[in-house]
Amino acid sequence: MEPKFDTGLMWFRRDLRVTDNAALCMALQACRQVHCVFVFDSQILEPLERTDRRIGFILDAVRELDASLRELSGDPGVGLIVRHGLATQEIVALARTLQARAVFAARDYEPQAQARDERVRAELAGIGVGLHTCKDHVIFENRELLTQSGTPYSVFTPYRKRWQQQLGAPVLQAHDATRCATALAPRPAAMRQAPPTLSDLGFLATDLHEPGLATGASGAQRMLRAFLDRIDTYHETRDFPSIAGPSRMGVHLRFGTASIRQLATQAMHRAAQGSEGAAVWLSELIWRDFYFQILANFPHVAERSFKSSYDAIDWETGELAQSRFRAWCQGRTGYPLVDAGMAQLNQTGYMHNRLRMVTGSFLVKDLGIDWRWGERYFASRLNDFDLAANNGGWQWVSSSGCDAQPYFRIFNPVSQSERFDNQGRFIRRYLPQLAALPDKLLHAPWTARPVDLQHAGIVLGLSYPAPIVLHDQARARTLLRYASVKHGLR
Repeated sequence: MEPKFDTGLMWFRRDLRVTDNAALCMALQACRQVHCVFVFDSQILEPLERTDRRIGFILDAVRELDASLRELSGDPGVGLIVRHGLATQEIVALARTLQARAVFAARDYEPQAQARDERVRAELAGIGVGLHTCKDHVIFENRELLTQSGTPYSVFTPYRKRWQQQLGAPVLQAHDATRCATALAPRPAAMRQAPPTLSDLGFLATDLHEPGLATGASGAQRMLRAFLDRIDTYHETRDFPSIAGPSRMGVHLRFGTASIRQLATQAMHRAAQGSEGAAVWLSELIWRDFYFQILANFPHVAERSFKSSYDAIDWETGELAQSRFRAWCQGRTGYPLVDAGMAQLNQTGYMHNRLRMVTGSFLVKDLGIDWRWGERYFASRLNDFDLAANNGGWQWVSSSGCDAQPYFRIFNPVSQSERFDNQGRFIRRYLPQLAALPDKLLHAPWTARPVDLQHAGIVLGLSYPAPIVLHDQARARTLLRYASVKHGLR
């Protein structure tokens, strides 16, 4: 088939790989020659802390992508054009300079990204260039799956059933760029610079890292292979933070160094062979799609509760709330599992999924603090931060989202600790000051006898904080707080 365009520009964003990349294949098939670009968007970068770990992850992925494009084409002149500036300006300027007649990209579903793309689309149209986007980041997007009444799903279980019914070879088919890789064009000589460094972007190197995290598309494949070796027991191990249970693929899905189609295919095949662990993991991948379609169809969730009545909850405010929020952020609540989870997040940029629920529930239902405070903090710290999943998770623990836990379900941080870190291995890893306490006392140090604390070298309030709230009292206040809204008594 004759290419529709002479020159095209492939705009990489959240799809930093050449394998099974839908937008790249679309560009290569539609154009006689294709240039590739990645923009470090200053609008995104400027608000970040200068030690943000995610920038290093992206840089590693960009460098590998640059090399992969050369390997794919077999031409040493091919590679990734990297820009640093406003994407709304850089893409239009580059399309004009390269005389591209079309720009290609994978769709992004976040409100800010969609607004950016509409601005780029309008600017490109002004110079006679079209912006062509396609689905790549999810299996089913937007309104592809609807209820029998033609409305978006807001309950997970029927959505999952529909998702699995529609799953098949066409949906999971990989996009092979090797057959049309000859369309990759050598970069103009003036654009053959190496990708920038952290310093070039205005960021600082940091020794804060996520243990076991391998970067780039090749790192994603190594991590996936390691997980597939233990996927059959995923359903048994995923809730225990001291065990290598989760896949840890979230950050690779976030930046597209792994293909969701590949992961879903692997999970589906293993589940069909009778793997209960694979079936549970597939369900987790479906939750991811579910939250993306919630964000797309109900964009108000980015700012407000899915259940609008819950926006009337009387959250704690003032200096006491601020002080308790700081203690939560810093892992100084006096509840070891909560504090260890926050320490893991602050030190590594990762938090085990069980602990995301425990720490989130503690902030909202023990401290009575607006879930949006926690959502913003996680957004600033998680390597795998994704607006749809992060927002969905926080609305789930706060009972304000679609298909969320009931408001009266309140995690007891001590019971959760005793159940999911019974021997205290995780707590001792991140709270070494408590390491000498016996297992049975580790989950609630304030219940220990003075002699036990002395023997362990612990002074409550100094070496480790006393609880900033008492769970039973906090639970009673939360039930009143939610009930007054639910029953319209306010």
